[in-house]
Amino acid sequence: MPNGFNLVPPPGWDAIPLQSGTRDAIQRIVRKSAAQLPAGFPKDDIPRARLQLTKELKRAARQARNADGLTLYLPTERMHGMIIPASFVVSEPLTAPTGRNTEPEVVLMDLARDAEDASLRELDGTAAVRTLQKVPADPDNGAEVPSWRVQYTVPIPDSAPAQWLTFSFSTLVASDMDTEFTQTLVELFDAVMTTFRWSYA
Repeated sequence: MPNGFNLVPPPGWDAIPLQSGTRDAIQRIVRKSAAQLPAGFPKDDIPRARLQLTKELKRAARQARNADGLTLYLPTERMHGMIIPASFVVSEPLTAPTGRNTEPEVVLMDLARDAEDASLRELDGTAAVRTLQKVPADPDNGAEVPSWRVQYTVPIPDSAPAQWLTFSFSTLVASDMDTEFTQTLVELFDAVMTTFRWSYA
């Protein structure tokens, strides 16, 4: 049975562990971001910018942890002058994804059948399912605009009873973002998932 996994995030992205080491990771990201501020950025505004970024990262980490998250990945460097409105979370659900304790193959088929857009995939030799859905805006929970969500669900090999990992990517669907750009971000996440490998002691 694997004791973990490895994957390669996109350039300019950072990982925040959610079980331990969260504070240190956030502080490291804030320090790096402060060092990358554009020339001419008012020095008097740097402490305020650092505080705002710290608050945003803490909120994102808290939301991911509340969703049984293990690790949060998010962009921390600008691309073409903007911070990409996307992130993905690795989670370990407490129960089987369908709410039943059954064979992994059956669960994967159920997930693929129930989703609007689903396909069977393979992650480092393990059968998995990929789903894609558009999530409506939810202002009550801080989601002011819709988002696209891509999720990979994979059983942990040789776990009994079956344990699972989910890799959930989301990107905002803002009015000033074109469809091609959003599709590029989805393809970027799919490319990241091709780097997935189980790790063993």
